[in-house]
Amino acid sequence: KKSEVSGVMAKADIKPKSIHHAKKWSDDVENLYRFQQAGYRDEVEYKQVKQVDMVECWPETGFVKKLQRRDNTFYYYNKQRECEDKEVHKVKVYVY
Repeated sequence: KKSEVSGVMAKADIKPKSIHHAKKWSDDVENLYRFQQAGYRDEVEYKQVKQVDMVECWPETGFVKKLQRRDNTFYYYNKQRECEDKEVHKVKVYVY
């Protein structure tokens, strides 16, 4: 049987309408890069899967600080930019 939480999440099961690859680095691309490294599309999917309301971010930069992968290991990220220019084109940007 489903718990109440998954029932709430089911109706919030938002799927992206389209997808494109990032052309240049931005704060948003940086955070998408971090979610995708941890095995998620983006913040929307992370919150659905992990059933959390908040993602831990660095107050100075607003970048994602810590993410829990699906196998429950944690990824920790630096305050500074981690997505190098040569990685930017690999980042998928989902449109809802």
